[in-house]
Amino acid sequence: MEFELSEDQRAFQEVAQNFAASELAPHAAEWDRDAIFPVPVIRKAAELGFAGIYVREDVGGSALSRLDAALIFEALSEGCTSTAAFISIHNMASWMIDTFGSEEQRQRWLPRLTSMEIIASYCLTEPSSGSDAASLKTKAVRDGDHYVLNGSKAFISGAGTSDIYVCMVRTGGEGAGGVSCIVVEKDTPGLSFGAPEKKMGWNSQPTAQVIFEDCRVPVENRIGEEGEGFKFAMMGLDGGRLNIGACSLGTARAALKQAQNYMTERQQFGKQLAQFQALQFKLADMATELEAARLMIYQAAHKVDRKTPDATKFAAMAKRFATDAGFNVINDALQLHGGYGYLKDFPLERHLRDARVHQILEGTNEIMRVIIAREMFKE
Repeated sequence: MEFELSEDQRAFQEVAQNFAASELAPHAAEWDRDAIFPVPVIRKAAELGFAGIYVREDVGGSALSRLDAALIFEALSEGCTSTAAFISIHNMASWMIDTFGSEEQRQRWLPRLTSMEIIASYCLTEPSSGSDAASLKTKAVRDGDHYVLNGSKAFISGAGTSDIYVCMVRTGGEGAGGVSCIVVEKDTPGLSFGAPEKKMGWNSQPTAQVIFEDCRVPVENRIGEEGEGFKFAMMGLDGGRLNIGACSLGTARAALKQAQNYMTERQQFGKQLAQFQALQFKLADMATELEAARLMIYQAAHKVDRKTPDATKFAAMAKRFATDAGFNVINDALQLHGGYGYLKDFPLERHLRDARVHQILEGTNEIMRVIIAREMFKE
């Protein structure tokens, strides 16, 4: 069992940390306030190899591991949680094409995705199917060499801006076996988008419905065979859960650093806050919980990389623990700032708003418990 990072891992972790400090953190408050989607900046991230982290090298990918990705997303989210999370979503869509697409599809889309010449969104959730993803209703009916799509997707990051949409649609009967994966390009007739959602956080990326009205998509845009889409989606979610857990780690680490610095600067009753033992204990607990969460993410990433039989269970465990622990650390950091933590002059309230959704997306933490328990009773 090895706990030390390799020289290469330390190197790209440092690259991600430097990028977060120079390109993300100075602008994160403005992006959040004005709902700016910083496309030029995320394209700079692509220049560092962060748009195709676990995509093969022949199409411009970095061919790194899920553990490597966790290190990168933890570092990026210290600068801007919302922007780091969108880069993760783009990576998930690219990975799906790279892993399950034909060679023609890989060469057609991935060189432009790994450079972020084009941007991808991932479309699974619908207005009436969230946790019960297999009940999705968007239909794709075969008509010659096209599918005709009707339905809608909800809560789609990048909707309206992204160039391609990796969509789970129903080509067959009810349940998971009737779901297929189809790539829909932005200028396809019949594709439209809802109004931007007004959200609590994640404001540096647009979120809206993706709407299909007699949207004709070539059959050649289908990834894999009919009926394989739900399997692809679930496999993608293992990695997505690790990434979102890593984003919680990075945001919480930033909050912990801010709280520690504040405690050495702020004085009450003639002493620094850092001199009060009750507050020292609080900070010690925050650091301990964060380190435990980090180890769980790294272990789960190791298992996903090696495709172990228990990888899905450990990814669910790590996502549940890291997103809960991360949110609690941020909340405690805000509390340690007192009234100042509640002000937008300090980043804590933004960290809290951005991290809260991590307990909901990529499968709610309640669904993570369902997955864990189901796997336990199989044993």
